[in-house]
Amino acid sequence: MKIAALTMVYRDYWALSRWYTHHAKQLGAENLFVVAHGDDPQIGAICPGASVMTIPRDGFDDFDKTRATLLNGIHSGLDAVYDWVIRTDADELICFDPDLYDTLPDAVGANADAPVLTALGFDLVEMPGDPEMRDGTAFAQRRQIGFSGHYSKAVASRRAIDFSLHGVRVAARRLETFPFKMPRGFYLAHLKYANSDALADGTAVRMNVGNSEGRGLPGAGWQAADEDAIKFLDMFADKPVLPWDKAESKAYATLSVKPARIERYNLVKTRALKLPYRTQLPERFGHQG
Repeated sequence: MKIAALTMVYRDYWALSRWYTHHAKQLGAENLFVVAHGDDPQIGAICPGASVMTIPRDGFDDFDKTRATLLNGIHSGLDAVYDWVIRTDADELICFDPDLYDTLPDAVGANADAPVLTALGFDLVEMPGDPEMRDGTAFAQRRQIGFSGHYSKAVASRRAIDFSLHGVRVAARRLETFPFKMPRGFYLAHLKYANSDALADGTAVRMNVGNSEGRGLPGAGWQAADEDAIKFLDMFADKPVLPWDKAESKAYATLSVKPARIERYNLVKTRALKLPYRTQLPERFGHQG
């Protein structure tokens, strides 16, 4: 089974290094595709053996729409030559429960009856008192997580289909019947909050874009990214802690069913529910990330 992974990045060097290392180990560096938003030789240095495409960074009009159109086109082309294409942001890793699968291709192959796979998402979070992030896997250094409906995203497809708003766009006639598949033990790890130094750098970039002049710019989450991050971390710290087995089962039971089917956009996606608890990632995940 041939599987590609695709992402787009501007700077965000630490997260990209984790994205590259994790997916290269699982899929092979030659099957990784990185779109660099602006000329940056460091991207190639971080991702040896991957295919790096550079596009101009000369304006931010219709930021999310333009980015999605570009990536959907590349994604469609890759789907013509790969059995599956995985697509995430650079600060997102597709990982798996090693008690259920040996490798990422095993996890995808075990669920290959579906046209699209949606991952159960979680935020990996640096807590007060955690040591500075070092080289090596993030999961061996950060264990506190919170499952998230917002980050439970469509992440892989076996044929050309547009990804949009964390879900997929489908033909209107298929809106109510399009298969929604969230495999058990198949996860998206969101690293935005896992490294406070990288978070500070990323926050500055988001605020620069969000507060630029132009049309169709990202909203309040980017315009006031510093306040958004503080709010998230405060809310996360206040959540009660559940054991992994209980938290994972509750999150999966909640988010793996009854997807949102949004007629306005012909969109199928996970419901963006907020879950009021957090948990600790088991040690068996430590070789990933």
